[in-house]
Amino acid sequence: MARVSWQISWRITGSFIAGVAAACIFVCQPAAAQVYPTRPVTIVVPFAAGGANDILARLIAQHMGRALGQQFVIENRGGAGGTIGARSVAKAPADGYTLMVGHSGVFGIAPALYADPGYDPARDFAPIGLIASYQQVIVVHPSLPVRSVADLIALARKEPGQITYATAGVGSGSHVSTELFAGMADVKLTHVPYRGTGAMQGDLVGGHVDMSITTFPSVFGQLRSGGLRPIAVTGATRSSILPDLPTVAESGVPGYVAVIHYGMVAPAGTSRAILDRLNVELRAALGSEDVRARIAEEGGESLPGTPDQQAVDIRDEETKWGALVRKLGIKSE
Repeated sequence: MARVSWQISWRITGSFIAGVAAACIFVCQPAAAQVYPTRPVTIVVPFAAGGANDILARLIAQHMGRALGQQFVIENRGGAGGTIGARSVAKAPADGYTLMVGHSGVFGIAPALYADPGYDPARDFAPIGLIASYQQVIVVHPSLPVRSVADLIALARKEPGQITYATAGVGSGSHVSTELFAGMADVKLTHVPYRGTGAMQGDLVGGHVDMSITTFPSVFGQLRSGGLRPIAVTGATRSSILPDLPTVAESGVPGYVAVIHYGMVAPAGTSRAILDRLNVELRAALGSEDVRARIAEEGGESLPGTPDQQAVDIRDEETKWGALVRKLGIKSE
């Protein structure tokens, strides 16, 4: 009888301890999120300064830093199609103090482009949330006798390989988008890769390279000043900021769409409490009037959502862009 009593007592005590442990986990995780962050947070931008990725990260960082009471520092680690910066974040401590704002190039294109990018988008990152999607725009230097997609195709067919196009680097969104355009339009263009969007702007505006397919934020100033001429947008619908500018699809290349998604991630293993805390402030930033207006002014669309929704998007982008890279036969240099 004593043995039975002891077993019953042990079971009750064991159940009590397990319950206390579970309660502690439940309570402690939100508590950790409440005190986070206690020091500055680094947001890695895996591209050079000046491009859309960099602009968007800095905009979001200001809001999140104010909300969380700590400085959010931008660190540009460009190179190798974004893989250098992405790899460093994947290997960083999973403590919430190293984050990354990346886009379809990092999550979808690079893993197919490089034999060993050094990370797996779905395995090595903990999603925080999507930020925005951006249409791209085809721009040409005013010296090029081109005012429409039809003109561009006609000139490219007349002079195969003579028209040069600038990109943010091999495997970047601008590179793959332009190769997709060239393939669907049946033209030959010559690639001139740069180390980031900012690096290509000088040569593009200076007329040293003829054209580019790039995001609005990186060339918006030149479009306003007339330094570059826009001829089409790459989305499924026209842009609200340049409603008279046709899409590539309606300009003679039916079915063409190339839209870039941006999102924020942390290293895999980061606690869900911290991820949820960051997601709350990221969504708050995207809901603020100035951020929404800035994204819209630059041809983007805010995409607030949950970490789980971003996880699905990362998988979808890797499938979509990876298949395209393989189909086009694009290789890293």
